[in-house]
Amino acid sequence: MVLAADNLACRRGGRLIFADLSFRLAPGEAIALTGRNGAGKSSLLAMLCGRLRPEAGSIRVEGAADVAVVELSHVVGHRDGLKTALTAQENLVFAQALLGDAALSPVEALAKVGLPHVAALPVGYLSAGQRRRVALARLLVARRPFWLLDEPMAALDVAAQAMLSGLMREHLAQGGAILAATHGPLGLDGVREVRIGP
Repeated sequence: MVLAADNLACRRGGRLIFADLSFRLAPGEAIALTGRNGAGKSSLLAMLCGRLRPEAGSIRVEGAADVAVVELSHVVGHRDGLKTALTAQENLVFAQALLGDAALSPVEALAKVGLPHVAALPVGYLSAGQRRRVALARLLVARRPFWLLDEPMAALDVAAQAMLSGLMREHLAQGGAILAATHGPLGLDGVREVRIGP
């Protein structure tokens, strides 16, 4: 399956943010989406997952007729999307039940991101970096071919960044694909850059 975007344009608050943006994301590929602050990187991710309608252009999955991109994607945005009153494990149990196509168990996913010891702690008690790792553990509890990530390295220390790079390499090696809005390196080889704006 290939995620295809053709001639996308984005308008926010009456202002045209970007136009004529096209790309293809195929299995095993990683794209680093770059551009200055406010260029529209987060808006593009919102379009891809169906939260924002493009001003123009089209988004589709080639090889999966009548399936929306969001049904085949994991999305990790700026906000972690976690329920602070629930434990780390409960957040992942909920995500797995919601997303379907179970992969690792919540306990296994927490171990994979280096947080087996926080499974029973409410997420509200965790540091920003720990919360980010719990959010990233959602990538592991259900199978989705496309990972759409907004500043995935944010709040992560050096060791956690290396861990995430390893998870991304595994996903690519298994035929997954990644589009990451980023201002820094992803720790991957062969990343293709798609830049929004000058």
